[in-house]
Amino acid sequence: MSRTFTSESVSSGHPDKLCDAISDAILDECISNDPNARVAVETLVKGTSHSSNIVLAGEVSLAGNPEIAFEEIARKVAADIGYTNMEVGMDALSKDNCEVRCLIGRQSANIAQGVDSGSGIDHEQGAGDQGIMFGYATSESNFVKGAEGLFMPVPILLSHRLTNATTEAMRNQELPWLRPDAKSQVSVKYNGPEPMEITSLVLAVQHDDLATDMFGGDISKEHSFIRSEVIKKIIHKCMPEHMLSDNTRIVINGTGRFLLGGPHADAGITGRKVIVDSYGGMGRHGGGAFSGKDPSKVDRSASYAARWAAKHVVAAGLADKCEIQVSYAIGVAEPTAIHVDTQGSGANGISDAEIERRVRDAFDFRPSSIIERLGLKRPIYRRTAAGGHFGRKPDDDGGFSWESLDDSILSSLA
Repeated sequence: MSRTFTSESVSSGHPDKLCDAISDAILDECISNDPNARVAVETLVKGTSHSSNIVLAGEVSLAGNPEIAFEEIARKVAADIGYTNMEVGMDALSKDNCEVRCLIGRQSANIAQGVDSGSGIDHEQGAGDQGIMFGYATSESNFVKGAEGLFMPVPILLSHRLTNATTEAMRNQELPWLRPDAKSQVSVKYNGPEPMEITSLVLAVQHDDLATDMFGGDISKEHSFIRSEVIKKIIHKCMPEHMLSDNTRIVINGTGRFLLGGPHADAGITGRKVIVDSYGGMGRHGGGAFSGKDPSKVDRSASYAARWAAKHVVAAGLADKCEIQVSYAIGVAEPTAIHVDTQGSGANGISDAEIERRVRDAFDFRPSSIIERLGLKRPIYRRTAAGGHFGRKPDDDGGFSWESLDDSILSSLA
């Protein structure tokens, strides 16, 4: 039976992703100073044609209370992403044109009591808040060259490929007229479990005023040029050719132009792209954002752990799809519930109840155990702010540890 599913992504220069990056860069700096730092930082950005604003708000608690240069971090991240000119959407390095407001306090003592080991009702490290978290994995990406072993839905993987390739083409000057903001959307047609064809591909790329610079004010020539260059130098370089066909509908800058972007065009807020960050809508999401939160917040760490467990279930051959839900009460270490759903894809008649039993035996979902096992007290979070938190290759320094596979765990599950 055929079906079509669509996912979207946004680039690092999208206003919401800019906020995620600033929040996670602050988190990394705090963890570098104190691995046990408690951090929950939100960022908001908004600009006009002549000024822009970055607002930092939240809670930070560090041993020894070292000085953290919050404003400098925010400005540097925005500049690194490409916001150094008001025409682009923000001039982050100019104190005349960009104001940074810092509204960061300390973590509530009541929350700290429940999270710190040896205090509160539960003397183990408890969850930083109540909540539900989901992890998802699927074998379908094994059908796509270059995505083998990622165990991710293909539409979100391809959407990320497009925005990542757009950012790279801007950075390496292959398309020097690109600006930081971009959005993608990919629709994939399936035949049973196998992704077969990209039925539509949408990509919006922010760009310089090429009509004025190159085409004598002719907007139609500008759009035709941008479309041709993007198809040739981005789409055909990063999309699997066997999934593109003459029937694939390609929409580049559907409004015709995309000069005005970034914080000038749209306000950005941390944590507003949770579906982009996770599974593109194919796996469920509990609602809690990831960026700007230290690993004591189970919104982040338990989502990583649930993904890690689900990936092992699929990699062990127990199912073609696996979704794991974990729920917590604030201040309590043990999850209130664990649920496994393979969507009827269990192998060799293995029931979801049996897979759940094996998952409970193989994985420890207490916050302190997750943090230790995945090595989450390291400054590894800034890199997660664009391109998705899942379906990434583990880094040598421990980044994306939740994407690694453990042979001993695979053996215990099988």
